[in-house]
Amino acid sequence: MAEKLGVYVCGGCGLAEAVDLDAVCTAVKNKYQPQCPVIKTHPVLCSPEGKAAIEADIAEAGLDGVCLCACSPRSKWDVFAFGDTVQVERVNLREQGVWSFDKETGVVEMAKGINDLQLICNEYALMGVVKLTKSNIPNPEVAETFKTILVLGGGWTGLNAANAAASLGYEVVLVEKSDTLGGKVVNFYKTFPLSHPYTEAHETGLDKLISQVNASKKVTIFTGTSLEKFSGAPGQYKALLSNGQTLDVGSMVLATGWDAGDTKYLAPLGYGEIKNVITTAELEKMAKGGSITRPSDGKAPRSVAFLLNTAACSTVACPSDVVMECDAAADAPQNPPAEAAAEGEAAGPAPFCDLESQRHLALSSEISTLVALKQANYVVEKDPEAVAFIFYDHMMVPGINERYYKAAQDKPGIMLSKAEIKSVKSGSGGSVIISMENTLLGESIEIEADLVVLPTALVPTTAHSPVVNLEYRQGLAFPDLNLFEGYADSNYICFPYETRRTGIYAAGAVRQPMGLALSADDAMGAALKAIQCVSSANKGVAVHPRSGDRSYPVFNFVRCTQCKRCTEECPFGALDDDPKGTPMPNPTRCRRCGTCMGACPERVISFDNYNIDMIGSMIREMQVPPKMDVGGPRVLILACENDAYPALDMASLRGKSWSSYVRVIPVRCLGSVNAIWVADAMSKGIDGVMLLGCKYGDDYQCHFVKGSELCNRRKENISESLKRLGVEPERVDQLQVAIDEYDVVPGMIDQFMDMIVKMGPNPFKGY
Repeated sequence: MAEKLGVYVCGGCGLAEAVDLDAVCTAVKNKYQPQCPVIKTHPVLCSPEGKAAIEADIAEAGLDGVCLCACSPRSKWDVFAFGDTVQVERVNLREQGVWSFDKETGVVEMAKGINDLQLICNEYALMGVVKLTKSNIPNPEVAETFKTILVLGGGWTGLNAANAAASLGYEVVLVEKSDTLGGKVVNFYKTFPLSHPYTEAHETGLDKLISQVNASKKVTIFTGTSLEKFSGAPGQYKALLSNGQTLDVGSMVLATGWDAGDTKYLAPLGYGEIKNVITTAELEKMAKGGSITRPSDGKAPRSVAFLLNTAACSTVACPSDVVMECDAAADAPQNPPAEAAAEGEAAGPAPFCDLESQRHLALSSEISTLVALKQANYVVEKDPEAVAFIFYDHMMVPGINERYYKAAQDKPGIMLSKAEIKSVKSGSGGSVIISMENTLLGESIEIEADLVVLPTALVPTTAHSPVVNLEYRQGLAFPDLNLFEGYADSNYICFPYETRRTGIYAAGAVRQPMGLALSADDAMGAALKAIQCVSSANKGVAVHPRSGDRSYPVFNFVRCTQCKRCTEECPFGALDDDPKGTPMPNPTRCRRCGTCMGACPERVISFDNYNIDMIGSMIREMQVPPKMDVGGPRVLILACENDAYPALDMASLRGKSWSSYVRVIPVRCLGSVNAIWVADAMSKGIDGVMLLGCKYGDDYQCHFVKGSELCNRRKENISESLKRLGVEPERVDQLQVAIDEYDVVPGMIDQFMDMIVKMGPNPFKGY
């Protein structure tokens, strides 16, 4: 722990005008003088002179820790760094004190003769000092690490990822289960535009890409091979292949792509019953073979209708925003209703919009739109006298693809119209009759086409099989996110490429629906993340979101009761266990969220610089008046550092204020909150505890995926404990806040404070 501390109070940004800086120093001297040989103020700590003064004191007094009472730790973090042997604690007097202080309602505590703002700053300084005294410099054990990147999947995305990693000097092993490289793109006749002027489809360029990868001395290729088992941790993985080889790898790019969705969901639109209703995959195969013909008679169609509409047979309309359609593989297995019946399912038209199909068709239709435009161009390319119709709910052509859409509009042989499809039925001579309403003309019409083309769903390969075959305590496959079935991603907004298994980075259509251009970009991003992970493991530091963190959980196994809560609740599978249930840590898998620490009922898990005693000691530094009517109530806010704490900072930056009776302690994640902290607060007489963190549930935004959700589950147990003690459970509440909700978070605090005032003092106050 830090034993010789320097405490510095900054006067910049209006702090000196609002607060008695010497009084803050005096508060620290009165309690921590022996441990703090240097306690001083400075006009502007972040100035070159301010930093130089701190560095001089470190050298002269032999300081091993500095406590900087100034601005938010989210500011100037690059300025206040003093080497690996000096710990730094930032006390936020600016955003959490002066800037957020409510001058209109802040009162004077007459008994002590000092105002609320001074009390806030004094207490935060004391909390910062005690936190530093409970912190140690992490000293991770760095074992030998492997730097080879494993790319699983030899399709378009995998080839681009292998090429990217190899171009940066890393050894790559490319594993493809098929006998040839190229994946689904082998079956493409053309791709929608990938380059200027973005108006015409063109060749994919797959052959050139395969040649580049084959020619690279950095890439070892295994075809006809699958991954049988993947064990270990980032930097130390063992990959057992189906050919019997075991590889040492540092990280993985998962690029196994997608499979075509079950065509039984197309039955209401005639597929499987009407011969001349086909899928985009079947048309692509025809175009690749040289001609487009009707299955019924082998003749070239003079009119082709592409249906991008999710309504089903005039019965149930499925909202387009829950449907994902895309170009399926030419060789994808087809399962018409007759085959489904043979498997024990009811024959005949399937309900297109039941819950199962909504999961099956999980996202909307950017890809299907572009594929329809591409294939409509095929129709007029193969036969200039032919006409192609595209009927749609929505045309989704974001970004530069708008040019491709406009080019199609200008072609005489292509007609586009918004429409609701009501029915698809057989006509004379093998034709297909499509009935529709709400067209651009506002009329109900019928169109007779020689051929109808339907998009099929894109289903990630991880949806129905483990693929990676992890040897993890939490199972072979990735956890089900309960978002879009099967997609291997843990946080779409904040951390693209990242899965819930540290060291494995998803790219391409296994992550989300995308075309070749985005897949190539995705491949580069995932390759860079895989390289970053290897580099981090080699230094013993964490990857995102706490990049560079050298801490890792330390277990006191003597007191461990083998309850398995830590192994079960870790969102990232960082912990295995032995046959007795004792945790087996894998430090490089760990994201340093502290969820295991929050889960442990025996409190045997800690981090060198973040632990149970540290936060408990900070809570005990809060000054709680013996009565609410003299000095006011007290509320503790435990705020997650990723969303809630930044939202508070941004609120104060914009002139928002909140009650002077709250004290904020940042935590790594609400998942790290241990029930003992709430118990400490209640026993001290604190009147309420707010757990302020990221949103959870289906629309989760937690950086650690499950942290907020787990905290909410534990809160139910805390409520039961409070009831048994005769304390109102409402005194402890968890509130959800997004990082951009800085305008509402002060109101949330004040609303909670109003409830506490009406409820009255904590029954334990004064004891």
